[in-house]
Amino acid sequence: MERRSVEVVVGGQRYKVVSTASEDELQRLASTVDEKVAASARGRASSPQTLLLAAMALANELEEERSRRVALEARTRDVLRRVIDRVDLALGEE
Repeated sequence: MERRSVEVVVGGQRYKVVSTASEDELQRLASTVDEKVAASARGRASSPQTLLLAAMALANELEEERSRRVALEARTRDVLRRVIDRVDLALGEE
């Protein structure tokens, strides 16, 4: 894929990002980060500490989503195992 340079704005600062991702995707991601920075800044000017707090909040959300996914996958495997057992039992009774 072709690498492109895209300018994004996070915390009122302009950053140049070089990536193979589309400009729309990069702008969407930057907007998500910018929203977290704004929430972390609480009306103050953004600082490196604000960016760090936003990054940590996003990392925490990611970990929570991963944990939910792992739990859902485990429940799904369990349900499928029980369904297969029932099907096997029903087929064995014929």
